[in-house]
Amino acid sequence: MMTDPDNHKPIRVLLVDDHAIIREGLRDLIATRPEMTVVGDAGTRADALGLARRERPDVIVLDLDLGADSGLPLIPELLEVAGPATSIIVLTGVREVEKRDEAMALGARGVVLKEKGATELLSAIEKVHRTGECWFEPGAARRLLERQRTRAEDPEAAKISTLTATEHEMIACIGDGLDNRQISARMHIAESTVRNTLTRIYDKLEIQGGRLGLLVYAYRHGLVKPVR
Repeated sequence: MMTDPDNHKPIRVLLVDDHAIIREGLRDLIATRPEMTVVGDAGTRADALGLARRERPDVIVLDLDLGADSGLPLIPELLEVAGPATSIIVLTGVREVEKRDEAMALGARGVVLKEKGATELLSAIEKVHRTGECWFEPGAARRLLERQRTRAEDPEAAKISTLTATEHEMIACIGDGLDNRQISARMHIAESTVRNTLTRIYDKLEIQGGRLGLLVYAYRHGLVKPVR
């Protein structure tokens, strides 16, 4: 019986977290496993994309909270530059289950809560890379299947279901009449991120007419409540 030579190669891991102390701890953790090796670590979106493009790691361990940036929109960007052989595992302390489900919907292969400890993260890296399977937290598979069913039944619901939690929050800001600078301040993100996120929203919802078109769509489909 032939064996897959790739199964004997160390799993090449890229770490993305805005806290240096977390990255150092993860490096030390992975160093205890001879079947894994860290090929780089990044604390910003730009550094993460650059390293992913250059190193093309087997697995990227990504935190959803990157300070001024959200890790959610970074997921498809990382997958695009790293290539189809790369898997993303989200390591997060985010409590909102919607954001964790969004990560899976955007292409992550697994979500591990920071409170679960080292063993679960190492097991997730091993399983996702060696078997190609996803690492589901309890209830996640059922929620994702329900999401897919909703998309199939209602075309507009299908579009809306692709919105991330960050994009929903930005639509709410538009509903409150905020401009880009004010949205940036409220959401603690750069104005360039606001512009890029709005462009993604327009594309996903097939919005014509920019902000006004988005506002009309949001009222029509219950994404924001009319001001009384």
